[in-house]
Amino acid sequence: MKTLLLISLIFILGACSNNKTKSDAFGNFETEEVIVSAENSGKLLMTAFIEGEKVNLGAIMAVTDTANLVLQREQLMAQKASVLAQKAGLYAQIAVSDQQITNFRKDQFRIKKMLADGAATPKQMDDIDGQIALFEKQKNAYAAQISAIEKNGSAIESQIAVLNDRIGVSVIKAPITGIILEKYSETGELATPGKPLFKMANLDNLTLRVYISGTQLTQVKTGTMVKVLIDTNEGIKEITGTVEWVASEAEFTPKIIQTREERIKLVYAVKVRVPNDGSLKLGMPGEIKFQ
Repeated sequence: MKTLLLISLIFILGACSNNKTKSDAFGNFETEEVIVSAENSGKLLMTAFIEGEKVNLGAIMAVTDTANLVLQREQLMAQKASVLAQKAGLYAQIAVSDQQITNFRKDQFRIKKMLADGAATPKQMDDIDGQIALFEKQKNAYAAQISAIEKNGSAIESQIAVLNDRIGVSVIKAPITGIILEKYSETGELATPGKPLFKMANLDNLTLRVYISGTQLTQVKTGTMVKVLIDTNEGIKEITGTVEWVASEAEFTPKIIQTREERIKLVYAVKVRVPNDGSLKLGMPGEIKFQ
């Protein structure tokens, strides 16, 4: 009888212990991965990174050849200089026309007085008026040419700006601080726009995506602190995580759950932000317990 009582007590204590350590949700660790691609065509002159390396935001990761782009820019700069020279010449012509008009207006004033005194003819007055009108039209023609040249110059400046931008993005920089996960290209290879060069991610904090039932929703909200459990060689390790997102709509259990009974259940996705001391890896399983 005593033996039976002892066995029952052990069973009850074991059941209590199991309930105490039972997790509330399960999932895998993930993070936002960034794939960096080339934006120009050209030979890769440098790839200054290796897989597993930690790099800082703005670090130079690769450089593509820009010799052809620089030559195109120099050609456009020469065109721009030529356009500016034409514009300067036209302004000089307008200055000459202004001087001619000034001279003719003085003659016009004198002829007008002479005409009043009978010392000049109407034809002389008409001739001087015609000269003034001619030079006014020439000025307008020069101004129209200047306007066309300025538009041409603006178009050239836009093309130069595009080339400057393309030359600038030939230096590929790290968009975030993180770890190089995969390297897709090597120095000497040909880069093309959109060709992936490397993939990286910030692993300082990982996200544990888990799925909970509708009855558990009341225990979870954004900012809630939870216990995150992971398996290690020394046993179960506990880390404190923070709920950063809770799905607003239910979904079927993901297909990675093997049993049909589990897959047809409606659950809510939850993301838990977990600080990484180096022991967490992408794809690693994890569990959570509500505090």
